[in-house]
Amino acid sequence: MPLKSLSKGKHEFSFHLDKAFFTNMENSDVHDADLDVQLSVVYNGEYYDCTFHITGEVVLICDRCLDDLHQPIDAAYHVTVRYGEDYNDEADDVLEIPDSDSNLNVAYMVYDTVVLAIPIKHVHPLGKCNRQMSAILKKHRARGGEDAELAGELIDEMDSMDAATSDSAPSDPRWDALRKISSEGAGSED
Repeated sequence: MPLKSLSKGKHEFSFHLDKAFFTNMENSDVHDADLDVQLSVVYNGEYYDCTFHITGEVVLICDRCLDDLHQPIDAAYHVTVRYGEDYNDEADDVLEIPDSDSNLNVAYMVYDTVVLAIPIKHVHPLGKCNRQMSAILKKHRARGGEDAELAGELIDEMDSMDAATSDSAPSDPRWDALRKISSEGAGSED
């Protein structure tokens, strides 16, 4: 983005991101993308007030069933850019760039904003995973004996917790009992 050539006032920029952008950024998690970036820059003569708004979706691979997972993205980022002696990005919301730079590469700001909007756990909503893969996973859990059965129950319990959206629900006594067993086992290492 050409900063030094901007006149005082508000300026609007639009970008479209697809798979090639994430390939160039060497991100192997995003398999496809259809994102629109709206960048608003307000220049007051001293600094540039930049606001990014990114909407659309990225395609990831579901961690559970390995099918495509369409993840909607709606993210915003704000940064103030000003000229100084050297490059300085110590503050989260202020970026200082050298006077010799006439352009600002916003690719990394856009990339970071999108990546931070993607959940850590890439899974379909409960019941939306590939049924064949889910059946295979359950079959392999059943082969593993008692430990695999317990692990399967814990995974099912975790899935049901993911489906629940209430953070203020009272603690489940079953989880409290598991935490107690875990802490007792950690303290008795001889």
